Amino acid sequence: MKLTRFAKYAWFVLVFNLGVILWGAYVRATGSGAGCGSHWPLCNGEVIPRSQQIETLIEFTHRATSGIAFLLVLGMLIWAWRIYPRRHRIRKAAILSMFFMITEALVGAGLVLLELVAENASTARAFSISIHLVNTFLLLAFITLTAWWASGGYPIRLRGGDANLWLLVIGLLGVIVLGMSGALTALGDTLFPVNSLEEGLRQDFSPAAHFLIRLRIFHPTIAVIVSLYIILIISYISNKTKKAWNKIIGRMTILILLLQLLAGLINVLLLAPIWLQLIHLLLADAIWIGIVLFSATTFGIEGDVVETEDNRDVEVAYSTSS
Repeated sequence: MKLTRFAKYAWFVLVFNLGVILWGAYVRATGSGAGCGSHWPLCNGEVIPRSQQIETLIEFTHRATSGIAFLLVLGMLIWAWRIYPRRHRIRKAAILSMFFMITEALVGAGLVLLELVAENASTARAFSISIHLVNTFLLLAFITLTAWWASGGYPIRLRGGDANLWLLVIGLLGVIVLGMSGALTALGDTLFPVNSLEEGLRQDFSPAAHFLIRLRIFHPTIAVIVSLYIILIISYISNKTKKAWNKIIGRMTILILLLQLLAGLINVLLLAPIWLQLIHLLLADAIWIGIVLFSATTFGIEGDVVETEDNRDVEVAYSTSS
């Protein structure tokens, strides 16, 4: 694996976006989503707000870091466009990263302008949160692929009759469903906090409870089912392959998955403190990235080495032979 300057930059973009995602979760957990009012992209009608309210500071920081993340992905696209040839997979991954960064910004703007933030407990907010989660996962996936391929990862070749393909597609969809249920559970924990585990269980099974509360009971069940499935398919595929990176990434993903299950249990027992919610989210994103990389290494094929140079750096890529 060769970490060129572009590859290091792409990995940095991924890490920075993870930080922005965590801060966005902090905005939701602290009820600071309305800190800038129903204004976007301005904050309370100002470029730099002068309000000393902590909610405004938290929300404005999220907007500022989101803007930086947007520029970083744009920079990654421009750089990839300069040093890789037409139809190169890294170019395509960078383009899709930029596309989902744009839609990420639009979804965020919609949440603010439609006031689907703070104490809003509507069905529309639940739906938008789910859309936001799916878009975030897709954004992370393509930034990850950009960084991986720029680091020397082989191009992928998919065959419709390959059983591994369908096993991993089901796994990826399962993680998305799990992430959506987790996002709704976190929203319910924020909007309807409880003082004890017993009180929370009574709410979960009460037919008169808000739908976000009743949905909370499904998340642990989905988590166990999806986790067992992911562990089984990673173990199955890893045992059949001789690819070193595939085995390494598979083992790391399983380890993170087990840590996530433990974190989820502790999160329930401690009544979802904010700091643990953030750890839980980080582990969820790490699992998603791990499965994306595991899929990329499962279907990666060796190709011819192609060198491109921009007078400052040499990038090593691999072209697919047909």
